[in-house]
Amino acid sequence: MSLKRKIALNLSIAFSLLFGIVMAVIYISFNDFRKDEFQERFRQRLEFTVHFIAKSKDFEQEAPVFFNENSDNILLDETILIFNGKKELIYSTIKDRNVTWDNELLKELDEKKVIYSEKTIPEIYAALKNINGENYYILTSAYDTNGNSKLAYLKYLLITAYVMSTLIIGFFSYYFMGQFLKPLEDLNKEISEVTAHSLTTEVPVRDSNDEINVLARSFNTMIKRLDDVFQSQKDFTASASHEIRTPITRMAFQLENLIKLGQNSPETLTSLQQIQRDVYQLSDLTNSLLLLTKFDKENIQSIYEEVRIDEVIFESFEAVEKSYPKMKMDFLISEKTSEDALLTINGVQSLLDIVFINLLKNAAVYSDDMEADVLITETEDTLIVDIISHGNTIPIEERPKLFEAFMRGNNSHNISGSGLGLRIVKRILEYHGAKITYSSPGDLLNKFSVIFNK
Repeated sequence: MSLKRKIALNLSIAFSLLFGIVMAVIYISFNDFRKDEFQERFRQRLEFTVHFIAKSKDFEQEAPVFFNENSDNILLDETILIFNGKKELIYSTIKDRNVTWDNELLKELDEKKVIYSEKTIPEIYAALKNINGENYYILTSAYDTNGNSKLAYLKYLLITAYVMSTLIIGFFSYYFMGQFLKPLEDLNKEISEVTAHSLTTEVPVRDSNDEINVLARSFNTMIKRLDDVFQSQKDFTASASHEIRTPITRMAFQLENLIKLGQNSPETLTSLQQIQRDVYQLSDLTNSLLLLTKFDKENIQSIYEEVRIDEVIFESFEAVEKSYPKMKMDFLISEKTSEDALLTINGVQSLLDIVFINLLKNAAVYSDDMEADVLITETEDTLIVDIISHGNTIPIEERPKLFEAFMRGNNSHNISGSGLGLRIVKRILEYHGAKITYSSPGDLLNKFSVIFNK
């Protein structure tokens, strides 16, 4: 998850929790207000009834008319029970059903005088009043339909507002975080465009002193130091390769002359030929290192050209054949390849020459018969070059490290080599977006497969 999304999500969650708490407080406060208001209406209704009883001359005759004219049933579904001092029911607003009451409530009134119960349904407000020297037990019950409907509406309104506010704050959080972090995204884009060949290009630094500009300045300082290191490394490799190449060329020329003289004993001639092969190998390695210092993954595509892979293989074979005159190659094109196949890829021919020179040289050095079978298979998506030779195979446990630097298998004992050939091959193929694999399809069979993506 990106930093922008994390900040927007955390901000939305924090707002949602805070807004949810505020709305819960509003809901609870309104509910308490509803209860207090309803209790006050109970109290006023009871005082109104007490006042009527105190002023009434004939209570039982006047009560029906009075309560019918002052009924609040529509709002509250109100019922009133009035008892005399003997706890006998003397009046009830209930007309169409049997009247029931709780005698324990009447006894409790003797002690408490006033009782309000909001936990019962309907709610009850009861009082013991002394009117004109006589005790009256007045029980009032009702439903707070109006208050409860308002509370339900408030609940729906708060939930809707909560959901809408959460969505809106989430959207605006993501939007504004995108605006605030845009300079950081721009910096990331500019940093990602910096390569080993553009380390001198500094990322823009704005006038402000915020954290992003501090990071940009630090990055510019870092790439300056890296540029110094990379440039020193490249200069050293190029200079060393160039200086080494001159004496190596001179040594190879002198060895060729000594061998051509024919005045050496068989033992001396064998030694000279072995030295010559080592010199050629060292020369190839030097040339490879010199070429690799000029390229990397970023700039190699700018010099791509269309290369016929079969021509590269034949040219590489001719180069190997100079060092190994007895080397033979059987070149085949797979039956799976269509007749109109071009056998071409986009790449750098000088680097691809290094790839197949190394692979064919390995086939010459590590095979039993100095022969290599080269099979090309071209499909719509790939071009595969298989180089197969006969000889001791590489143990399974050594194969995962086969393309690492200075890795030499058990089959290379008593055979000279640097252990860098296959590492260079893999690196060049990575530059071309290709890959190489090793397998052993049978006893004493070594197979290297180079796979190019079209």
